[in-house]
Order: sequence, then structure tokens, then C-alpha cells
Amino acid sequence: MNKVNIKSILEQEAEAVRNIPVGAAYDAAIELIVEHVHHLGGTLVISGMGKAGQIAMNIATTFSSTGTPAYFLHPSEAQHGDLGIVRRHDLMLLISNSGKTRELVELVQLVRALVEDMQFIVITADLDSPLAKEAAVCLSTGAPREVCPLGLTPTTSTTVMTVIGDMLVVSVMQKIGFSSADYARRHHGGYLGSKSRQQSKNENT
Repeated sequence: MNKVNIKSILEQEAEAVRNIPVGAAYDAAIELIVEHVHHLGGTLVISGMGKAGQIAMNIATTFSSTGTPAYFLHPSEAQHGDLGIVRRHDLMLLISNSGKTRELVELVQLVRALVEDMQFIVITADLDSPLAKEAAVCLSTGAPREVCPLGLTPTTSTTVMTVIGDMLVVSVMQKIGFSSADYARRHHGGYLGSKSRQQSKNENT
């Protein structure tokens, strides 16, 4: 039986995070989000398929809880009526490791038929992919090698996508000056709701 090296897996994932290419594209993505959502009153629409779709859902809920209205649009359900939720001034964030996901490529065309000037931020490993070529801003994952021994299962790539989402969320929070009081108004229940209210109270004393 093959020996499992847990520490090696952790080191590979950590190295992939450290090697995420960070440059001017992040500033451009943050400015687009702030402009469309906080200045024009649009919503950040986030989409992905499969494992990337699960990451997209998480990013959408995290954005919404931190002051930037966002929702997840399933690319297949969009073809069966859910596309109707997309409006002028919205901004789309698409997540695809290959940048070739058929459902997302089709989604771009469908959205443009509805909102012609829709802009897209794309997170992908392939900057020459069809989705990357449609993007106003493209954020590279750095194309990390999957820790999956087959090199197939989305593992390292989804870790990196999650971290990129966190970078966008936190950067936008800083840009809009999101406070503990703002958080408490959106997150009333549970431990985090209680903690945010106490933190807000402490900040105002």
C-alpha cells in the first residue's frame, strides 16, 4: 500500500496559494465591483459549474454578508429562465479552471443578448481561454498542479479559487469601509451576530 504524506499535500497547497499571480488586475476587479454594485446599484452575479460552482456559491454568500450584494447564478438553470434575474449595471464573476466550461461560455452569449454591455471578471488558469478572452478583467490562478494523485480531481485549483475570492471580498470591504456595525445589521443570528454587535458596541465607547 502506498504511503500517504499529509505534510507534502499541505506544502503543495500552501505553495500554490503563495504563487497566485497578484498584479494590477486585482485593482481593476475591485474597482469594477465597487463601481457596479456600490455606485451604480447593480449586483455581483457569480457563476461556475461543478466544483467551481460550489466555490462561486461560497464567494457570493460571503460578499453578501459583507456589504456587497451578490448571488450565485447556476449556468444551466440560467438557460431555463433564471437568466431573467440579470439586470443592467450588474457585474458578472465567472469561475472556471479551464476557461472552457461549455455552460459558462454559453452563459456569456446569453447574458450579452440580454444586457449587451455586461462586463465579466473571470478567474481561470488559462489566460488564453475562450472565457478569458471575454473578460474585462482576468484573474489567473497560476495554473497550480492538482494534489490529486491522478492530477484530475479539482483540489489545489479550488483552494486557490477560494483564496482569490477571499482576496476580492476583503479588498472590497476595505474599499467601502465596511464596519462591525454594518456586519451586525446583516448577520443577526448566532455567534458571529453576537460578536459583531459586541465589537460594534466596543468601537463606539
